[in-house]
Amino acid sequence: MRTVFLASLRTHIRRYVAAAIAVSVAVAFVVVVGVLTSGARSGLMDGLGAPYRNADHVVSAATWPSSELNPKAAIAYTERHGENAAPTGRATLPARANGRRLSETTVGPISTSEEWRWQKLTSGRFPAGIGEAVADVYFALAENVEVGDRVRIGEGAAARDVGVVGLVESPSPPAQAAIYVTWPQLLQWRDQLHLSAVAVRGEVGQLPEGAKAQSPEGFAAERLTYVQNRVDSLSVMLLLFAGSALFVSVLVIANTFSILFAQRLRDFALLRCIGATRRQMVRSVRREAAVVGVLASLAGTLVGIGLGYGLVALINAFTPAIPMGAAGLPTPWLLAGFAVGLVVTLVASWLPTRRVVRVSPLAALRPDAAVDVHTATGLVRPALAVILLVIGLALLGVAMVRNSTALMVTGGGSVFTGVLLFGPVLVPRLVRITGALLGPAGRLATENAVRNPRRTATTTASLLVGVTLTTAVLTGMATWRSSLNEQIGRDHPIDVALTSPKEPVTTGLLDRVRRTPGVEQAIAVDGAVAGVAGLDEQIPVVTTPAAAQVARDGGAFARVEPGKIRIDSEAFGKNLGLRPGDRVMVRVGDRRAQLQVAVGTGWGPAAVVAPETLATLTDAPEPHAIWIRASSGTDPARLGSDLDQLADPVGAMIENGLRTWETLDQQLGIYTWSAIGLLGIAVVIALIGIANTLGLSVLERAREHAMLRALGLTRGQLRRMLAIEAVLLSVVATLLGTAIGVGFAWVGYETIVTRALSDAAMQVPWPSLGVVALIAALSGLLAAVLPARRAARVTPAAGLSLD
Repeated sequence: MRTVFLASLRTHIRRYVAAAIAVSVAVAFVVVVGVLTSGARSGLMDGLGAPYRNADHVVSAATWPSSELNPKAAIAYTERHGENAAPTGRATLPARANGRRLSETTVGPISTSEEWRWQKLTSGRFPAGIGEAVADVYFALAENVEVGDRVRIGEGAAARDVGVVGLVESPSPPAQAAIYVTWPQLLQWRDQLHLSAVAVRGEVGQLPEGAKAQSPEGFAAERLTYVQNRVDSLSVMLLLFAGSALFVSVLVIANTFSILFAQRLRDFALLRCIGATRRQMVRSVRREAAVVGVLASLAGTLVGIGLGYGLVALINAFTPAIPMGAAGLPTPWLLAGFAVGLVVTLVASWLPTRRVVRVSPLAALRPDAAVDVHTATGLVRPALAVILLVIGLALLGVAMVRNSTALMVTGGGSVFTGVLLFGPVLVPRLVRITGALLGPAGRLATENAVRNPRRTATTTASLLVGVTLTTAVLTGMATWRSSLNEQIGRDHPIDVALTSPKEPVTTGLLDRVRRTPGVEQAIAVDGAVAGVAGLDEQIPVVTTPAAAQVARDGGAFARVEPGKIRIDSEAFGKNLGLRPGDRVMVRVGDRRAQLQVAVGTGWGPAAVVAPETLATLTDAPEPHAIWIRASSGTDPARLGSDLDQLADPVGAMIENGLRTWETLDQQLGIYTWSAIGLLGIAVVIALIGIANTLGLSVLERAREHAMLRALGLTRGQLRRMLAIEAVLLSVVATLLGTAIGVGFAWVGYETIVTRALSDAAMQVPWPSLGVVALIAALSGLLAAVLPARRAARVTPAAGLSLD
């Protein structure tokens, strides 16, 4: 049998190339998922996890966020580790600069060691010791603090003067502070200090009471999950694509081997006739499959590494503002990809081999009849399909009720497997319905496509998987981004606000703001300077019916009922002693009004009232604020700096809400581009799968095509028939995949999105799905080009003589 084994490999090398391609692309998909996941996690560590990227462990509160590290114990723990520890945290202290009181100021630590320093310097230098500090660039813009200024931090005996020697950007929102000083300097305010975590290099040693140690990646993932309302988006995406990669691998490889062995049925029968036993046949075929699996898996691993790192580089080239991060070599994924390729190849070859060796030699030498759905064999698949559909739908229902991602993936896999098993019944009927729209030109292609229902369903399976996955992910991403944008818009409705607490802003200033690069729209907001009971200083009380022109929430925050006053709680911080529902006296000159307090965020140190309320306080309102809508892709720091130069001369204050948008956009961008990269690989696999299966199918039908040619069909007509057949199969797979994909996206919306964003509304990106449908139809046509040309080149006599 060794001779037969080697001869089989040589004789069927062309067919095994198709199988090897199926295995290679499946393994490559698994490896690419690993590389992109590594790059995405690295990108998140460069942002959210920046303070901990050079640590071996991160020590934090064991029951976070319900508790935090004990300050005294955390300080002692940090001191014991010396240069091998870097704490993150902050103290909230009063501060004054340039003779005026600053808004609530948070002071955090910055290391003198470059290895532990995570802030990015934008100007000046880093502090070298006590008495020096750097300011966050956004805080500096809002408070008009510059390099060289002196800032007095604290009150009474604890007050200290520090010189601002530089400005920095803080890429990690949980560790952000307004001003950063060295650790010895920060310890001077230890009574007000709250430490969130301690990054440790080397052994963690004895932990403080109530603390736990995690890897930096685990710590960052925990924080990110909490920020997203306890939904670990990266893990969900990883689970979905890893499951899809495995599912696609099994499907494509099994389909390829099923067709491959069906074509060799007569070869197996002849070997049985000359004395080969069933066991020898099985052993020989499995050896062939093992050789193909090993070689193809190695090739797929190498191709996956190249594709993965290439996609990371491509994403970083197209989106430099959203870096993916340096992807490490994902060894577990490489081993998993190789194992998947080998194991799935052996399993995929096992089932068809058992089926063909059970056929007697004489029966195998006769023409193979298609399985009829009315036979016992034909009824098993639909029955199993119905069972899987029922189980899958039940699991999806439970997943939506319990918000279980694992049940959602399991139920989705069960439903989709049921659809595939039901394919020989469903797909031919859909092909007939679609083909009827083509008239007489498509009649022959339709009949040829549905003559073998099992082959028809197998040919559409790969593209069906790709379209379903693409539709589900695109719809899920559109829903997630739209819902998150709406939530951010409610929390930060104004991109940038210039507020003048004393003098009105001029028309000239408004014109200069509108001409500033990065400003899409700007409006002047009328109001009056008022004294509000409970606030130390007078603030502008404003109103405008035109807020919808610039607000991210459509101006909802500015629509205040008469008798109410809405105050930005973030702009005043802990200095705001007012609570929602309190009644306060508001005075403008000798006019007064008692108003009920409401709070919000995102427009700066001004109060918003109804036009009727402002009319009772003043007869001559003047513009005291400019609200700005920034253009898409605007750099928040540069726009803030440009506007600060305009606001400084008139004493206006800047509230830059773009910073929050930028931070969340970077996180969303990492997820989005990771998903797009994975989808690109999934689509390529689907195209290769349908081309591979269609090519084998055409090879299998060589005698049929020769018979048609002998009956008068020209080469051009044969190519046209195969092209129409491929387009029919692609259209059916696309329509079915789109419907299933939207259904899966709805399940994901109910299971995941509504848990994180309670007010989310599902968004179906119909234009994007239309592009997917067009690409899928064209891909079917493209996949038929080479097989059709090959079939047309075979003469009728040569085709009829083929086995």
